[in-house]
Amino acid sequence: MLKTLAGKHRSTMTKMAAKHKARIDTPGGPRVCFEARIERKNRKPLVARFGGIPLRQQRSAKVVDRRPVWVDYPQKELITRLLADTCEVCGATGDVQVHHVRALADLARAGWPPSDWARVMLDRRRKTLVACTACHDRIHEARTAGSLTP
Repeated sequence: MLKTLAGKHRSTMTKMAAKHKARIDTPGGPRVCFEARIERKNRKPLVARFGGIPLRQQRSAKVVDRRPVWVDYPQKELITRLLADTCEVCGATGDVQVHHVRALADLARAGWPPSDWARVMLDRRRKTLVACTACHDRIHEARTAGSLTP
């Protein structure tokens, strides 16, 4: 039974190949390809071709590799601020951390007037603040205490 199915499949493929086989003229001479053509009224037919490209080695061909474009990205501002190793709230130098808020609008909703650290973030229009360990701890203590009060 498998032989008969394989035979049917092969004969169907042969018929399909014969139906779509076409000979086209190319600059390198006539070539054989497969071509599907849909005739249309009052318009040019739609034609799709597969093959017909000569696969010969071109000894005179030149391979021109373009050099990749070098893009020198400037250092990110946050990295520069971290490398300064200075607290943006109190000006202390040494062990610094980054405090981050999801949106600057959250700072405005927290209550007015904003605290010193929130004012620095709002003035700079930055969602990050480089702060020393002491200031960072005070920021989080103030936020948890403020969120517990009604």
